Amino acid sequence: MSSRETLSRPYARAAFELGKGHNALADWSAKLGFAAAVAAAPEVGELIGNPRVTAEQLKTLFLPNVEAADSAFALFVAQLATNRRLGLLPEIAAQFEQLKRESERVLKVRVKTAVALESAQADSIKAALAKRFARDVVIESSIDPSVLGGAVIDAEGLVIDASVRGRLERLGQALAQ
Repeated sequence: MSSRETLSRPYARAAFELGKGHNALADWSAKLGFAAAVAAAPEVGELIGNPRVTAEQLKTLFLPNVEAADSAFALFVAQLATNRRLGLLPEIAAQFEQLKRESERVLKVRVKTAVALESAQADSIKAALAKRFARDVVIESSIDPSVLGGAVIDAEGLVIDASVRGRLERLGQALAQ
């Protein structure tokens, strides 16, 4: 685990608790997504490390235009700025999303296929995984020609390789033994 992930974990948990306490997880998710996108910009990265830019000046970059300066989110960003942790916002946002999905009992599944996944196939995968994990399932599909056929399913750490490429690799290993 990287040190950036370790450093961002308490902030992500604090953001989650604040959002949950205000019954505003979706709102915090959107705001953290905005702030993470700002932090990921190379120009902003230079400003974050610049000692001539104050924490107060930096804070305003990471707040959506409609955000009140005394809101819980603004205070959270101010604390990040004071602690020189604004650069961690992409990791904080990702960990926040993970905590949010866990609290909502949602499983994020990545499916790689050689061709676009049809909706009936996606529904079938979703139903099978929902039954296995007893959680709602959100599918994020991508196309990867190296899969050749079938699919590779990554359900937050559990990888199911039902691809033609995976089968060929297993067959090659079996023949080699």
